[in-house]
Amino acid sequence: MTYQETCEYLYHQMPMFERQGADGYKEGLSNSITLDQHFGRPHSKYRTIHVAGTNGKGSCAHTLSAILQSCGYKVGLYTSPHLVDFSERIRINGRPIEEEYVVNFVEQEKPFFAPLQPSFFEVTTAMAFKYFADKQVDIAVIEVGMGGRLDCTNIIMPILSVITNISMDHTQFLGNSLELIAIEKSGIIKQGIPVVVGETAPETRPVFEAMASSLKAPITFAEEQQEIISVSQKHNRIEYNTKSFGILAGELKGNYQEKNTNTILCAVKQLEKLGYMNKVNCPANTVCTNREVREGFKNVCSLTGLKGRWQVISEAPLTVCDTGHNVAGWEYLSKQISEVPCEHKHIIFGMVEDKDVEGVISLLPKDATYYFTKADNKRALSENILKLYAQGAGLKGESYPDVMNAWEAAKKQTANNDFVFIGGSSYLVADFLKNCI
Repeated sequence: MTYQETCEYLYHQMPMFERQGADGYKEGLSNSITLDQHFGRPHSKYRTIHVAGTNGKGSCAHTLSAILQSCGYKVGLYTSPHLVDFSERIRINGRPIEEEYVVNFVEQEKPFFAPLQPSFFEVTTAMAFKYFADKQVDIAVIEVGMGGRLDCTNIIMPILSVITNISMDHTQFLGNSLELIAIEKSGIIKQGIPVVVGETAPETRPVFEAMASSLKAPITFAEEQQEIISVSQKHNRIEYNTKSFGILAGELKGNYQEKNTNTILCAVKQLEKLGYMNKVNCPANTVCTNREVREGFKNVCSLTGLKGRWQVISEAPLTVCDTGHNVAGWEYLSKQISEVPCEHKHIIFGMVEDKDVEGVISLLPKDATYYFTKADNKRALSENILKLYAQGAGLKGESYPDVMNAWEAAKKQTANNDFVFIGGSSYLVADFLKNCI
């Protein structure tokens, strides 16, 4: 098989939640454990950091990876979904997994997969864990796919667990309350392993406290350990004046990154206590000082390949894409969009049908021209239905069959002093980046 044929096999021959929704979701760890045993428990051959949360887990995982890379670690990074190419999901020091490795892995293991019938994510996770072991990484940052307790990444025994926040998302799988979702996310907390929790609500904090107490896991609430003194915009970056690390020039520009940054810094402080930032447990040739922490923040996108987080596509007109796709994310995005100085706003917008469409639409700026569209994904909500929802909320715009048609229409109506935003769904941003970058 070629690389493209291999990817098509993975996408279409295995249940894939990202494309199919509920039909592609497999709950439970039995397949993951079987795969793990088949490959000789590869994740036990290196240290791991486990990152869960409704929003921000991708940014936190990438930034922690960038910091550890800056220190000199050989760092594996496993995240999802990908935006442009499958290989983005599995990286070492920012470099995507080799196409040849993907092809060989699938070709060699197809006979084993056939009777097991694993999901796309189960196979991809097994591939990542084996790849990191084969390449002898020092440490791997592992992002949870969905939830935590029954997520197929939850077979690892990390040195640190991180839970960014809890909000209403994937309720059909994780529960229809913050407490129930917190129970699922807290499932990544392990016996005696420190955990950092970024943000809490009255419904979620007791869940985390109870789980950590029952497992004797030291717990840190980042909200109580405020590392950030002040925040300012400087030279197209966000600058954080911090207590312990000096001035951090954040490469990620979304307003929502302030909460993520505080969570990350608390995680770094925990890594220091554990000896992974001060030579006690560091590999040879690593240097872990505040300078390396600052370098990681400053260069997270170039070091890890992160895309789609308030990503600036062009300056005239200012054009930005962002993968925010739920109510909690859009509470930040809508405010940031409203603060952009411009003559007029143009928003290319699409969602998947299993999200809180009305909740997100209620947050969208009213003073914009909308281009309603859909991603090339079975879960995508019809652009015409989306337009009807939006009209009911007082938004104005037209519908387009795909993001590129919407993009072409927006370009015809946009002046250099306008602002263009593309978002509402990770898959819509993915379609845009595949065709425009």
